[in-house]
Order: sequence, then structure tokens, then C-alpha cells
Amino acid sequence: MPPLVIDLRRTEDARDVVHRAVQALAEGCCVAFPTETDYVVAASGRRDDAANRLASIVVPRPGEPLLSLALKSADEAIDWAPRISPTGRRLARRCWPGPVSMLVPDNHPESLVHRLPEASRAGVVGDGRLRLRVPGHQLLADCMRMLPGPVMLAEPESGGSLAVTAADVVSSAGSVVSLIIDDGRTQYAQPPSTIELSDRGFRMVRPGVVGEEALRRLSSLMVLFVCTGNTCRSPMAEALFRIMAAERLGCEPDEIERHGVVVASAGLAAWGGGPASMGAVEAMREMGGNLGGHESQPLTESLVAQADVILTMTASHRAAILAQFPEAGGRLAMLSPDRRDVIDPVGGSIDTYRSCARQIHGHLTARMDTLGIEPPDA
Repeated sequence: MPPLVIDLRRTEDARDVVHRAVQALAEGCCVAFPTETDYVVAASGRRDDAANRLASIVVPRPGEPLLSLALKSADEAIDWAPRISPTGRRLARRCWPGPVSMLVPDNHPESLVHRLPEASRAGVVGDGRLRLRVPGHQLLADCMRMLPGPVMLAEPESGGSLAVTAADVVSSAGSVVSLIIDDGRTQYAQPPSTIELSDRGFRMVRPGVVGEEALRRLSSLMVLFVCTGNTCRSPMAEALFRIMAAERLGCEPDEIERHGVVVASAGLAAWGGGPASMGAVEAMREMGGNLGGHESQPLTESLVAQADVILTMTASHRAAILAQFPEAGGRLAMLSPDRRDVIDPVGGSIDTYRSCARQIHGHLTARMDTLGIEPPDA
């Protein structure tokens, strides 16, 4: 019996399609969904019979699992790969939902993979690895939120290429698919980028939408310093951190981005485009830093989302950020390890700025070993 095809573009209410797809998945059926890259065939991870049908349409890849695990969000990655590396966490937060699949080790006793039925576990584990993905299509995301348990994905191929239309799914996987959600040709019509994570980074397994150089940038450690106006304390912290990171990496301060470290600063009440205060510029000049080209910027949702570490000058700064962005709590701390406020030098003498700079330098020295910045030969 040929699969039922629902044209999403001609549907008055997508919620009806979501409910129908969720019901089919819950009953053990295989359902084809569009993603931003290709069409995938999905099934409930709680159904061994569905896992076997999915596995039957996949072309095996050496050293990889037959099936991918679809996650609702980047936050779920730790449930399946509790030892996922810092690089993996950064890429997950910045790339998902999106066209990137990650191969991660299946080597942790607390991974949820051990709770899957036997056939499902065999499908999603291959050579000690899991392949994780958060597809960037709203309908599939809506279905996953409503379906209890995990979702497994197969990527059918038509004529040696991934399926990028509903017709491709019919020709490559029509024998096992009960329902196809047709949303036209996929946005990119090319494979997702597949990478394998390691303790120190990643390697490209199969190129796709996101290039390796872009992934290198996205995997960088981003440290964000926050004060009030972004003209004194946080710019000095940024400048000093750049110098100290460069010393660890064996490069010049303006080269740390090439070594995977990004630093920025912002203010809770900053005006965009303002220069650093003259006292801060002079204090940094004496300590080898350069604030001549600094332009203040306000703290934004995007900056908070991108930062791996957010360090504030005072307890009130931290509390204000936590109140507005509670999801950042695990990445947010005061610059001072012992939670002492950094003095505000605004309106003070150059000696006040020097004292503030020395205080910031001392806190950074205490913090550097905790940030994961390792020299090239480490």
C-alpha cells in the first residue's frame, strides 16, 4: 500500500498534521518529514518493530550507527552523551537546530541509550558511537515535543543521493513509510555536515551545508565580560584577558581568535558605539593592552546565547543577568572567584583606574586555569 502524502503547503492548519503524524509515530509507523537539508524517515525509539523497518532502508556507513537520534534541543545532548566535550557543547548550542550531525562516544553508563529497546539501541549505536541531530524544521520539532520518548531518524537515499523531495522518499523508502509530510524541495537540498567529536575538538566526517572553517569558528571558546556602561571595567577585563590568553596560546593578542578563543565585553546600561574612558585607555596602555578602538555595546540576548563563560564585575550585575536570562545560569559567574565586587573607577583618578586594573588582573589570574585554554603542546 503506497504511503499517504500530506502536502503541508496546502494545509489550512498545521496542527492537524502534527497530531496525525504523532499518532502514526506512537502506533509504530514510519513517517517521512522534511528538514532543512533532506527528507528523513522518523520512528519512535520505543518501538523495536519500527527500528527494524528504519534500519532496512539505510545504506550502512563504516564506523557509524545506522540511525540518528533526533533531539528536541541542544540541552538534550547531555542526556545521551553525558561526557560530551566542551567543543561539542559549544557547537550544539550554536548549530542546533541546524544542518549539523554529531558523532559522539557511547561510553557512559548513565546515557539514556541504555534504556532503549534492544533493536532501537542496536540501530542508534554503531562502533561505540551515537549520531545526534536537531533538525531545523518546525513541524518535526512540534511532533517531537508531543511524542513521549526519543525519535530515531533514517536518511533514505535515491539514486545514491539523499532524498530532497517527497517523490524521492517514495522511490527510496515507500515500502516502509506510512505517511509523508510534503513541504516541497528542502531548503538546502544537500547533506548535513557530519562531524565526530573528540576530547580536544572535532574532525569532519562528511562535508555538508556548514563548512569546516565555519565549524572551527563556531567551536571557539567565547568569554564575555559584563559591567554597567562597557567603558571601564569590562573593556579592561577584555583587554587583559586577550593578553593573558595569548601568552597561554603562544600567539599575539590579536591572533587568539585563530586559536579558538573569542573575547568580548558589554554593558547592562551601555550605549552603542561609545569609546573607552580615558583612564581605562591609559591604564591598559601601561599594562600592554590597547583600548583605542573600543566601542561600547549593550548586553543582548544574542551575546548571552553565544557566550560560553559570562563574567560580571559585581554581584548586582550577575543578579540582573540571571533575572533576565535564567537559562545562562550555568555559564554565569562573578569575575572574582571569591565574589568580591570590582571597584568602579568612573570619575576617579588615574590611580583609581590602575587599582581597578590590578584587581581585574588578579581575578583573571585566578580564573585562567578554569577556562580550558590550553597551549598548543598540551
